[in-house]
Order: sequence, then C-alpha cells, then structure tokens
Amino acid sequence: MVSAAEQLASNLNLSAFAKAEDLKKRLWFTLGALVIYRLGTFIPLPGINPAAFAETFKSVSGGMLGMFNMFSGGALERMAIFALNIMPYISASIIMQLMTSMNPKLEALKKEGESGRKQINQYTRYLTVVLAALQAYGIAVGLEGSRNAAGSVVTDPGMFFRATTVITLVGGTMFLMWLGEQITQRGVGNGISLIIFAGIVAGLPGALVQLFELSRTGSISPAIMIFFLAMALAVIAAIVFFERAQRRLLVQYPKRQVGNKMFQGDASHLPLKLNSSGVIPPIFASSLLLLPVTAAQFSANQGPEWLGTVVAALGTGQPLHMLVYALLILFFAFFYTAVVINPKDTADNLRKFGGFLPGIRPGEKTAEYIDYVLTRITVVGAIYLAAVCVLPEFLTAYAGIPLYFGGTSLLIAVSVTMDTVAQVQSHLIAQQYEGLIKKAKLRGTKGTR
Repeated sequence: MVSAAEQLASNLNLSAFAKAEDLKKRLWFTLGALVIYRLGTFIPLPGINPAAFAETFKSVSGGMLGMFNMFSGGALERMAIFALNIMPYISASIIMQLMTSMNPKLEALKKEGESGRKQINQYTRYLTVVLAALQAYGIAVGLEGSRNAAGSVVTDPGMFFRATTVITLVGGTMFLMWLGEQITQRGVGNGISLIIFAGIVAGLPGALVQLFELSRTGSISPAIMIFFLAMALAVIAAIVFFERAQRRLLVQYPKRQVGNKMFQGDASHLPLKLNSSGVIPPIFASSLLLLPVTAAQFSANQGPEWLGTVVAALGTGQPLHMLVYALLILFFAFFYTAVVINPKDTADNLRKFGGFLPGIRPGEKTAEYIDYVLTRITVVGAIYLAAVCVLPEFLTAYAGIPLYFGGTSLLIAVSVTMDTVAQVQSHLIAQQYEGLIKKAKLRGTKGTR
C-alpha cells in the first residue's frame, strides 16, 4: 500500500514549488556553490608549464589517475588548485571511522552525542590537513622530476615551488571540505557527495563525444557502442531498483490505557535498506586505491623498480586492481553498514517506546535477529555494489570505452541524484504541511471569535 507521504509527494506540483521560498534559496545556494567549485577546477597551479604537464599527463592518464581525474572533474589533468579534490577528506574519514571502532576513547566520545560528533569531525579535519599535505608534497616532488619533449613541467623548481604547491593544494582541499559542509547545512543534499557528483557529470558530455568519435573513426564498431549504451541504461535501472529495495520488519506496539480510554496497539515497519551503505564503499575503495598511487605515477620512471610494478599492477583495467577494488567494496559495505546501523541501539530504542518484533523477545534477542537479517541483506547489497562497479570496468577496459561509463561513476551519479530529489520532495512536503497548519490555526482563531 502507498503511504500518506508517498501520496502527498505524488501530488506535488509547480505551484507548491513556487511557494517554497526556503527550498528555492537552498537550491540557488547549492547551484552557486557548485559553480564556484567548477570555476576552481580551471585555476592552474602556480609555476606549472601547461603544455609540458599535458604531455606528461597523457602518458599516465590511462591508470588510476584517470579515475582520480574523473572524480576531480578534470582538475587533475589541468593541475588546478582543486587537483586533490575532496579525496584526502574521504581518506581521513575512513581512518577516523576505523579508529572509532577500535579505540575505546573515540568510541566513548562518539556516544556523547552532538558534542562528541563535533570533536570527532574536528579530528577528521586535522587528519585531512596531514594527508593532503603529504599528497601535495609528493605531487610537487613528482612534478619537479617530470620532463618531456615540451620541456620541464615546473618552470622554477625548488623549495619555494614545493611550499607554494603544498599550501595551494591543501588550501583547495580544505576549501572544498568547508564548501561541502556549507552545502549540507544551507543547501540541498549531501555536500561532499554533490561535489564528487558535479565532477563526474561535468565530464559526461565530453565522454559521450569521445564515444561517438571512436565509433565514427572505426575504433569501435557501432554495435559495440549501442551495446555499451544499452548496458549503461541497464546498470542505471539496476541501481534504481537495488537502491530502493528494502526489507521491512513488522513492529507491534501493545495496547495502552490513558485514563478511562483503551487505545488499540499500533503496527509499523522497521525498514532495512538492501544497500545501507549507499555510495560510500566505492568512494572509500577508490580513495584507498588512489592514495598510494597519486604521487607515485608522476615519478614512477625515476623511482625504484618495484614502485613502477605496483603502479602498473594497480592501474585501471588490471586484474589486481579489479580484485582489490572488489574486495575493498565488500569490506566497506559491511563495515559502513555496521557503523550506520547498530542493532543493539535499535533494539533498545524499540523497547524504550514499547515496540517489539512479533515472536522475538525484546532486548538481546531482538538485537540478534536484526543483526541476522541485516547481515543477510548486506551480503546481497555488497555483491550488487561490487558487480555494478567492477563488471562495467572489466568490459570497458577491453573495449576502450571512456571511463565515465564505468559502474562507479554511474552508481555515484544515480544515487546522489535520487538522494537529492528525495530531499527536495521532503522540503516540499514540509512546506505543504506548514501551509495546512497555518490554515487550521486561522480557522481555529475565527471559530473562537
């Protein structure tokens, strides 16, 4: 049966949107913030020879840096001030969440509520600065050692260039982190996810042009092009289906007496999403794979031989890359689900409000049952994530299709779009409820007169 909220959402129209002034302000703020982000991806890093860097990037863009460049919206291939994008912050979030699960002090801090969450976020910001500085320094050293037919990539190498590169790239990452938080608070949707989404979508038109150009020149046959476009549509449909899939546990509330009246017990559902972790596992997995390779690929020819071997083995389309990527997605799917949903806390909350699962004893048995169900559906969700992200990359790696048609990019784009649309609908529903409450108050005031 369709819920009242879904019925109300289906009846939303343009007139309701026109009256939602707060929502329009939030949408304009989100759009303005993303425009600022896109402008920053075209501001080049000081002291770089653009022509020489373009030649250097062409020789390494087919590996992990190609995926990193996709997430950064082309900022890496232009070596812009946002070249590191938001990835150091994501890596810091991974480390902090792992430490929170293993460190009793951080775990106790997490349970303190809002104040503890703010403190952990502050630690994450400090760790982001450290990781961004290390990656930026590695990039600076790698750029100084890069030379090709167009000349040296760095016009004036030395400590001053390294210092300015580190300050600029770290400042760009911290600005994007702040911008993402502002979008989350004052805009619509999750700011960090929207920044990554904007980077992916910005390169999509160019990828389509490249795909049609490959078909026109005969590099790929029209049949293969049509097959991959159909596969992309099928992947999008699968993402929508699995992201909306839920396992609903029936929750019963006992009869209760208030004064002389006996109220019938209510029944509701505890929804458990098939993919409770969302797009976090692919982003975390990509971030961890990018972390050791980002700076190494620029200096692979001058570094030790084993470093070049590792970089080549972890390149996009390589068997080791796909295996490690799939395993990381499976791990983070279970890990992040455990972080987001705590069966013990859920069972305690149900007991606190008098709810229970039919046939299951409240308390410890309820927590065990929720954990059992959650583990089973997470297995399916994790396999779905790994298949969606790895299988298209496996096919595109051997057919030369642009990376933008990979499962990871489609998963992020579709999931973020669905979450953002859901938030817009929530704002519109809240706006309609506020209008109904105001009308009821006005009628009540007239009635008393």
